[in-house]
Amino acid sequence: MQKLLVTIALAAGVGLAAATAVQAGTLDDVKAKGFVQCGVNTGLPGFGNPDSSGKYTGFDVDYCRAVSAAIFGDPDKVKYTPLDGTERFPALQSGEVDLLVRNTTWTMSRDTTLGFTFAGVNYYDGEGFMVRKSANIAHVKDLDGATICVQGGTDTVTGLADYFKKNNLKYTPLVIDKLTDVNAAYDAGRCDALTTDRSGLAANRLQMSKPDDHIILPEIISQEPLGPVVRNNDVQWFQIVKWVSNALLDAEYLGVTQANVDDMKNSQDSAVQRLLGVGDNDFGKSIGLDKAWAYNIVKDVGNYGDIYEKNLGLKTPMQLARGLNAQWSDGGLQYGIPIE
Repeated sequence: MQKLLVTIALAAGVGLAAATAVQAGTLDDVKAKGFVQCGVNTGLPGFGNPDSSGKYTGFDVDYCRAVSAAIFGDPDKVKYTPLDGTERFPALQSGEVDLLVRNTTWTMSRDTTLGFTFAGVNYYDGEGFMVRKSANIAHVKDLDGATICVQGGTDTVTGLADYFKKNNLKYTPLVIDKLTDVNAAYDAGRCDALTTDRSGLAANRLQMSKPDDHIILPEIISQEPLGPVVRNNDVQWFQIVKWVSNALLDAEYLGVTQANVDDMKNSQDSAVQRLLGVGDNDFGKSIGLDKAWAYNIVKDVGNYGDIYEKNLGLKTPMQLARGLNAQWSDGGLQYGIPIE
């Protein structure tokens, strides 16, 4: 009996140690290797796109950089893994990437059956359609009988099927895994329309041989809340990514920008002091970061609005108005959870 109790105790101890390692594993691993491995798009202007030298920029890329800034006080300790729609989930499941920030829609099946947890919504979107101006197509229902290009491994395939079935429309899907191949097929005239998230259509249009020859139809046929994704076996890592997302939103709401963040450290607003780690405020400690974690995010990368306007705003080639992605106080859906 005593031997049995010892065995049980040892097994429990091993189990507890293993559980503890899982809880803190990703942050420890990231610190040990000195960078965050971030899964991003293979090439989507405005969100995640490499330039001629291979340097990645974009809205999603800046989320990866914000996580790096929170951990290291340096936004550029990130390595990027380009992933298409079929590659992204196996890469996250296997540990090839620490974090997936790749215009990925939060759905129930992805949240409950793949071993993932979404850390928030960084972009509210919806599925739309792009067509050639010369086709004189004004609405989605005009696509009855059309061939439609769609990227495989995405919930856009499901959204397309659901909408056409609901509206008793016929169509032929041309499903292609690689985004560049999807765009090329549409540009070459192999299909009558291209469907994906409307933000993606704005990016894809820029990659056409003659962008001005194409229009995006007005209808939105689905809900596409996009956001960063982590494995669900590490609570601490999930909390870090979640609170990085909240800090970006909170900073914008509180008026703390990349341009004024140093001056705002002198603010008498208690919420600003908590965000920036002024005085005795040390909210980073609870998630394994130092007290300047959120200050470093804003200083090095900006707030949510800074990131949006730099990559997607009306002064960029994407020309995407804030819309649903405005702060709640400005009529949008973005709402940061307070740091307190």
